[in-house]
Amino acid sequence: MSGHSSGEVKGLPKNAYSELKPGEKFEPIMSPLSIVPEVNVYTISLGLLMAILFSAAAAYLGLKIGQVFEAAIPIAIIAVGLSTLLKRKNSLGENVIIQSVGATSGAVVAGAIFTIPALYILDLEATFLQVFLSSLLGGFLGILFLIPFRKYFVADMHGKFPFPEATATTEVLVAGEKGGSQALVLVSSGLVGGAYDFIIATFGWWSETFSTKVLPIGDMLYDKYKLVFNINIGAAVTGLGFIVGLKYAAIIAAGSFVSWYLLIPVVFYIGQSLATPFGANVTVLIKDMSAEQIFRNYVRHIGIGGIAMAGIIGIVRSSGIIAGAFKLAAKEIGGGRAAASGALRTEKDLPMSVIVVGILAVGLGLLLFFNFGVTGNWGHALLGLLIVMIISFLFTTVAANAIAIVGTNPVSGMTLMTLILSSIILISFGIKGKEGMVTALLIGGAVCTALSCAGAFITDLKIGYWLGSSPYKQQTWKFVGTAASAAVVGLIIMVLNEAYGFKGEGALQAPQANAMAAVIEPLMSGKDAPWMLYIAGAAMALILTMIKVPALAFALGMYIPLELNTPILIGGILAHIVSTRSKDENLNTARRERGTLIASGFIAGGALMGVISAVMKYFNVDLMATHWVETNGAMFVGLFMFVLLCGYVIWDAMKAKAED
Repeated sequence: MSGHSSGEVKGLPKNAYSELKPGEKFEPIMSPLSIVPEVNVYTISLGLLMAILFSAAAAYLGLKIGQVFEAAIPIAIIAVGLSTLLKRKNSLGENVIIQSVGATSGAVVAGAIFTIPALYILDLEATFLQVFLSSLLGGFLGILFLIPFRKYFVADMHGKFPFPEATATTEVLVAGEKGGSQALVLVSSGLVGGAYDFIIATFGWWSETFSTKVLPIGDMLYDKYKLVFNINIGAAVTGLGFIVGLKYAAIIAAGSFVSWYLLIPVVFYIGQSLATPFGANVTVLIKDMSAEQIFRNYVRHIGIGGIAMAGIIGIVRSSGIIAGAFKLAAKEIGGGRAAASGALRTEKDLPMSVIVVGILAVGLGLLLFFNFGVTGNWGHALLGLLIVMIISFLFTTVAANAIAIVGTNPVSGMTLMTLILSSIILISFGIKGKEGMVTALLIGGAVCTALSCAGAFITDLKIGYWLGSSPYKQQTWKFVGTAASAAVVGLIIMVLNEAYGFKGEGALQAPQANAMAAVIEPLMSGKDAPWMLYIAGAAMALILTMIKVPALAFALGMYIPLELNTPILIGGILAHIVSTRSKDENLNTARRERGTLIASGFIAGGALMGVISAVMKYFNVDLMATHWVETNGAMFVGLFMFVLLCGYVIWDAMKAKAED
């Protein structure tokens, strides 16, 4: 990608994705010295419209299948398309704001739908105000806690984190503004990846996942040892792996392989001699479990413990940054001038005094909410406030770190840990039964939304850093988008509960919320949690840190299902192949950059087609070849198509020229 000038967009600079050498500076596309159009009636109106529409779509799909699609990329595509259609000049800064405001939808929705429906599943009531306030206050808290870490993640760690989703979104925005050959590569790969994933999701011409269980030897290995290889053959997730790169992809895959090829077979082997169910809240004999059940009941908890400990290690390592933020806050509140008051436009955050006042205001809001809206007891309300504030603060950097590495936020795992810790604390203060479950789930909802919003927001801020947006403007208007999304998701959850419900025949599955309900109910009934598994995961994270292996990436691999980690590894291998075939480093760089554009197109096309597929499902448009897609033949066709897709990536990326 060539350099840039103040007059026209020529693409990201050469050092956009690489670590800076001593004395080297990164210059964004939009000059920090110039005033660029960013916030106006057009950007805020369109951003809010996107937040409302995508909140509704994401909530329905998330409750149906348990996954929330990332809204940033499709919103960026829409923003670019409209600015072209309306012939708006110098629209890059505007499109960043539209995307930033609109993308709050996915983050807020994830926070709400992973926890709140559990109230309905447990036959407890949830009012609109409860859903709205837990989402609103949790979202605000996540944004406020993240802002002091912006410089560390987006500037200080420049080139050290891959930021896959931010990369894809940035490439969309740049290509849309620039046009030319980059736009053509992005559009063509977007069409290929989008059509590929749309066929899988809508028509089922080939299977989404390939499993070795379709082979006689694979079936035997699964039955006898619970050994299996699964791979999601989607274009979007493979593109994600390309951007992540081989280094982190290999670490993530290693964590997954430890789970599936070491721990699951060992647990299954030991379980053969057990005549009673073993473990916290487990009712099935290990010898009767599938590999997937062993993963959910035992192995995944080790991953959760690892994620939690990796987060604590990250906090300790970031203690200097945290201390600096506190010092700056004290200085500003004490009357001192903001350190960044004379800084460039692209380096200005909201003043620390505003952040501190905001955190205090949100804290007061949470206290009032828990007292008048949940417990009716000031002591219990204060306890709920402390739990939300402490856990949100501790896990904020974990969420941001996970997004920066792999583009996936383990928010459900961290929320699960929050629910367990909250339940234990609440029970120790005599808060249990129905009151305890409602309180714990609303605490979990606030924390979940905080972590989800913090993780998503670091993506927005990285996009802004690469392109030259004003951080303080992104931060200010992020609150508006969060408020709109919180209102919509509250209404949507209530409407969907009335229309479908979240349990019983014909209900929306709400898999994450069902998992939360399954955990909270026994805890509030005095049953145990799998503490030894969490401790084992924590010990593993410490050992990995000692041998200088990124513990968070490894633990994420253990937590995320195998079929989602394997295509990330394949994507990383593809990136390695296209960037190492030549002795000419300039040519290797050009091929890697063209490959990044192709991967971004896959992610963008997959995300956009995912939205269209979700809308079709909402209107009960079913074109799925149900009987065929579940056959072994569909899996083999899928594997063949996946090989063709990988071949396409290599073929197209290798067309790059060194002078590009």
